[in-house]
Amino acid sequence: MKEDENVLTQEHARSKAPRGLRFDREHGFAPYAISGTVVTCKKGARAFVPWKGVGKMQGQDIEPTGGQSPLPDENPSAAVIEQLRRILDSHAFSNSPRAKEFLSYVVENGLTGHTELLKERSIGINLFHRPPSYVTSDDPIVRVKAGEVRRRLAQYYAEGEHSLEVQIEIPVGSYIPKFHWKNQPVHAPLALGVEVVEQPLAPPKRHERWKIWGFAAALTIVVITGTTLIRVRYHAPSTLDLFWEPLSATKQPVLICVPSPVGYAVNSELFQQSPAAHSGIYDSLAKRNATPLQLDPNTSIKWKEITPLDDYYVNKDDAYAAEELSVFFAAEHRSTQVRLGSDYTYEDLRSSPAILVGAYNNPWMDRVMSDLPIGFHESGEILWIEDRTKAGQVWKASTDGRRGSKDFALVARVLNSKTGQFLIILSGVGMVGTKAAGDFITHEGDLETALRATPGGWERKNIEVVLETDVVDGSPSPPRAVAVKVW
Repeated sequence: MKEDENVLTQEHARSKAPRGLRFDREHGFAPYAISGTVVTCKKGARAFVPWKGVGKMQGQDIEPTGGQSPLPDENPSAAVIEQLRRILDSHAFSNSPRAKEFLSYVVENGLTGHTELLKERSIGINLFHRPPSYVTSDDPIVRVKAGEVRRRLAQYYAEGEHSLEVQIEIPVGSYIPKFHWKNQPVHAPLALGVEVVEQPLAPPKRHERWKIWGFAAALTIVVITGTTLIRVRYHAPSTLDLFWEPLSATKQPVLICVPSPVGYAVNSELFQQSPAAHSGIYDSLAKRNATPLQLDPNTSIKWKEITPLDDYYVNKDDAYAAEELSVFFAAEHRSTQVRLGSDYTYEDLRSSPAILVGAYNNPWMDRVMSDLPIGFHESGEILWIEDRTKAGQVWKASTDGRRGSKDFALVARVLNSKTGQFLIILSGVGMVGTKAAGDFITHEGDLETALRATPGGWERKNIEVVLETDVVDGSPSPPRAVAVKVW
């Protein structure tokens, strides 16, 4: 494995271990000759975090800023370790050992400055025991588990009793943790590469009468001339807020409806007809489930050798979109219910706001989209998006599954749909576009760019947005809006 691949196992990190740590093949990083704490990262592997001198470990000098520190030993790392313990012992993480391992791993390596171990591939190798050659775009285990951990953290901090505790965050798109202190100073730096966010303390009061009058006069001028500007800047809702604002009219949970297309399983005897059967790649059920069947193109297959599977599979790009939405709503303290396959009815759609994921594999799409200006169409094996109000205006993807170079997606926001409820529809022409659409409606920057030139009042109208995304190694690039319809 090459060093420039940004993949680092704990074995490769041996020489990079900070002073006060030694690398042990059995236990990973372990302490010696320095006071600290050992926190379990996963079974058989531990990371040591010193209680004092974390900054000096990374070549930083700790300079106290004065005042009484509310943190143990004036060391923020000790507060983070204590907060990690509380979170792992909480109800939000009680039933998921894997989520505990993931959170412990990223926090511990963040604290010790080993951000090189927080790359997706490195996490897959060290924590999930994937081989160094595994392809991250084909194996989403790290991204899926990170999404679950983000949801569980949001659930933990949603409880009011935890609102003033140290906030541990794993930002979307990164695995390097951030630590937030609420109204408390941080008197010692953490390891390099870890971001500490602290809310500034109020400045000390000045008791000299002339200074008080001077500040009061200046403040009066600012208030008179700038109140409106400040109000707009700090209190105006964002484009993302306005997009989702119709949900505030109901207390019902948002249904995230993910389709389960019918799949087909072949009889195990067919695997023995494969030219590759002699190599042993189909010797067990696990191998047959993991290895595509290779048959001669002229092989005859009888229907009795095929078993239809309904409500069995979920497309992974649909699952990514549902996961992104779940994380978004958890951060907004909005309750959701994920419904898979046939686990929802038209009556469910009539009683709650809903998000329908997928078009060509979702049986409800034809019913709810038939009268929208822009919709999905097909002819044989060819699929596309079409503007019904403009003859010849179509968007066709240059992709086959997750292969190809370009995909298109459609996002529709309908205020009063055929179900009588607020409805969001999102789907790609191909598989990858669906994930891009999920990213689009959960990120402020993408929405703001798309709706910047839209006439005012769009937030009170129906909207459809056609998105274009490049497909790179089976994953979407940031989506770009190519058409917006408001009515």
